[in-house]
Amino acid sequence: MFTAAKVTLMVKDVEQSVKFYRDDLGLRQTVRYGNEWVELEAPGTVIALHPNRKPKSSAPPKTMSIGFQVKDLDGTVAKLQKRGVTFKIQDEGFSVGPISLIRTVIDST
Repeated sequence: MFTAAKVTLMVKDVEQSVKFYRDDLGLRQTVRYGNEWVELEAPGTVIALHPNRKPKSSAPPKTMSIGFQVKDLDGTVAKLQKRGVTFKIQDEGFSVGPISLIRTVIDST
């Protein structure tokens, strides 16, 4: 039925967001139409960036989450920290298989 899916993020600053997802996280940029639409590929998904045209008084949503599965969490965190990515580490008090900590990438866009 479905042939593809994309997660579209409405962002305040497309260029800053591209830098974060492409340069800092290392996702591959596959499509770009100026600052109107950018697609970045992660294993198994496409993240699309589009400028948020809502009034500045509109509060950004606080329920968006994108998860990336990695083989070596500590190694990946260290590599991303060298690129300037910051993390908020939150222990959720549970363990499911190898997952016992949730580390959330902070993106200010």
